[in-house]
Amino acid sequence: MAETQPRRVDVPGLVTQDWTSDAIAKGIGMRNMASWLCRLRLAIAGVLALSGGAAAEQRLVLYSANDNTVNTMVADAFTKASGIAVDVVSTGSGVLFRRIASEQAAPQADVIWGVSSSLLKENSKYFEPYAAKERDAIPAEYRDPNNLWLGTNLQILTISQNTAAIPATEGPKSWSDLLDPKWHEKIAYTDPANSGSAYVTATFLVSLWGGDDAAWTKLGGVLANTKVLNRSTLVFEGNGSGEYPLGMSLEYAGHLWQQNGAPVLVVYPSDGTVALAEGVAIIKGGPDHAAATAFVDFINGKDIQGQLLRVTFRRPARQDIDLASLPGHMPPLDALNIVPYDGAKWEASRRESLARLRTLIQNTR
Repeated sequence: MAETQPRRVDVPGLVTQDWTSDAIAKGIGMRNMASWLCRLRLAIAGVLALSGGAAAEQRLVLYSANDNTVNTMVADAFTKASGIAVDVVSTGSGVLFRRIASEQAAPQADVIWGVSSSLLKENSKYFEPYAAKERDAIPAEYRDPNNLWLGTNLQILTISQNTAAIPATEGPKSWSDLLDPKWHEKIAYTDPANSGSAYVTATFLVSLWGGDDAAWTKLGGVLANTKVLNRSTLVFEGNGSGEYPLGMSLEYAGHLWQQNGAPVLVVYPSDGTVALAEGVAIIKGGPDHAAATAFVDFINGKDIQGQLLRVTFRRPARQDIDLASLPGHMPPLDALNIVPYDGAKWEASRRESLARLRTLIQNTR
């Protein structure tokens, strides 16, 4: 019979043992062996915990540009569904992408969520491809063809009308209607230097009206009728309270005020509007890839998308949800006049375009 070769078992904190049948025969009794096995199990458990192994709690680190109410609701729901704890870092999308860039050598987050598709496209080099479950429910224009990011909700540019100040049938029906002098100082608008959606509204109108100097002049005519406010929330609040009869706004804000009892009508301009996608992406080399893929599938799920619409009036990017049966009774996307918008072009010229907008605003005060 061949001689048994000893196998060394090295466990931190324990004396190295020869764990073979010969060693047992030479004197490790049953009581000593039970004690040794107990110490072995405890040591291995400690090593696993320290190294982030199976004994450690699974966690997702989420970078989000959404507000804390939305973040908390989604994080709690995800933890309940998956058992994975969530640490949320919430701030502006520009700050988040600067953070991702600085952490590129050692990524600290797993997922970024709630940022515009234009920024997702611009920063796609930081993302890891993942073909999310049920991604086909989202139109191709609102997801990356290489699965680097996925649209989760759509923001629609709208006109908000306070019907206590302006009867429903007497308000503007198109963007061009806002040129009427009777709306002078009755339209609330956010300073485009402080608001991404306000910047998109202005540059979209320039594009809609031809993109030339005449289009900029026409935009100046609209701006002459506006009260320019520092924050988007002031536009929403002022329109909801009736301080400003009209607002150049976003779909969800009008429906939210409407749901809370304000006499607000959401006007979808007949001459066209834009559907701006916000989405989610997995950060390349993040700490927990499995948790990241689970979150992407979760946040795109039909149930959580319906819940977000009920609570926040965020229009889902996926198109298999019956909007008519949910609060707000939003029209389906294919019922709106959605016009293409070259976000990459206007993002590239942001500095020059903001300077021109600033001049237009100053000249119309």
